[in-house]
Amino acid sequence: MTYVVTDNCIMCKYTDCVEVCPVDCFYEGENTLVIHPDECIDCGVCEPECPADAIRPDTEPAMEPWVEFNRKYSEIWPVITQKKDPLPTAAEMDGVPGKLDKYFSEAPGEGD
Repeated sequence: MTYVVTDNCIMCKYTDCVEVCPVDCFYEGENTLVIHPDECIDCGVCEPECPADAIRPDTEPAMEPWVEFNRKYSEIWPVITQKKDPLPTAAEMDGVPGKLDKYFSEAPGEGD
C-alpha cells in the first residue's frame, strides 16, 4: 500500500503534509504536490494533515491512475520537506471538481 495525492490538491497546495512525512517522499509541482509511491512507507501520518482531503490510500477504488500520476511527477519534480503557505486560491478551489483537466500544471515547483 501507498498513499497518493489526488486532484483536490491542485490549485490549493497545502503543505501541512510534508512536515510530518518521516521519509520526505513529497514532491512539488507549480500548483500541486505528489507522493513518490516507492518511497512512501505507508505510515499514514500525512492523510489527516491535509486540509483539502487530497491524500488517499491506494487501496481505495479507482486509485491506480493516481498512483501512476504521483510516480510520474515525483520522478521529475523537486522534493519538498518544509511547510510553505498554500496557494492564494486554496480556499476557493478546495473541492472544485475537474481540477486535473482544467488547472493542472506540469511545471515543477521550487522545492526546498
